[in-house]
Amino acid sequence: MSDLQRYILEEWAEEYDEGRLNRREFLRRTVLMAGGTALAVPILRSLGITASLEEVSAASDDPAPRVAQASGITVPATDPALESAGMVSFASGGVAVHAYLSRPKGAGPFPAVVVIHENRGLLEHFKDVTRRLAKLGYAALAVDLASAEGGTEKFTTDLAQVTAILGRTPPERMVEFLNSGVRYLQSQRFVRRDRIGAMGYCFGGGMTWRLATANADLRAAVPYYGANPPIADVAKIKAAMLAIYGGQDERINAGIPAVREAMQRARVTHEIVIYPGAEHAFFNDTGPRYHAAAARGAWDRSVGWFEKYLKG
Repeated sequence: MSDLQRYILEEWAEEYDEGRLNRREFLRRTVLMAGGTALAVPILRSLGITASLEEVSAASDDPAPRVAQASGITVPATDPALESAGMVSFASGGVAVHAYLSRPKGAGPFPAVVVIHENRGLLEHFKDVTRRLAKLGYAALAVDLASAEGGTEKFTTDLAQVTAILGRTPPERMVEFLNSGVRYLQSQRFVRRDRIGAMGYCFGGGMTWRLATANADLRAAVPYYGANPPIADVAKIKAAMLAIYGGQDERINAGIPAVREAMQRARVTHEIVIYPGAEHAFFNDTGPRYHAAAARGAWDRSVGWFEKYLKG
């Protein structure tokens, strides 16, 4: 089991423990991630959860629950401050990578930001984040990291399948999709190729850390409550890092001391901000853990960070 699979499974287990996810759905998702019922049983045991093969098998046959998705739209694609907003594609290692690009009005060139989604894929909320950035004068690209399997749109009736795909995909491959996204932005005439940033949330926060270790062209990055990258790779970071966390997110926050020490040792420009009372995923205004005050504060800090390191 990869560290990303473990990260996702622990997040599901946390939701199960808190009563946000019922037992049968938790078991069904674990089967999806494990790739089979027999493989799911020992994984559950490693998470401290006992379940028989019969119970797991029965849960795996359940249909995906119907979950209403909030629209996630605060800036419509027709906003007059935007030149355009919509899906694009580009090649990466033989894969046609899908992404959502929002472009400010005008010829530019503009600084640009890669937006990295949570573990349920490229939902409307993350497209909206690109449009929010475009209103502020950034070209913004949200890369669909499930592109190799057809993209998020293919699995909208069961987003747990997207999560399982992401967990099974080697992180190096997803980083290459993101690097291809950076190169795509740098190839656009309306983008300043030397002013590229990144931001991501939850799973995407972890991928933001990994992208920063792998791409020296990034000038600034803002991971929201993301799992640490391999600590030995932190010394490779060239971007200015603004790391944002929720005060109640104990599982992720346990990694803060290690990444802080690694950045200090490597002399990476950084700031770490923790919002008291906020949980994991507090920024997502379509989710149950949304914390309006913390989200506003974190957004303002993020924008200020990009103003300083991408526009400044």
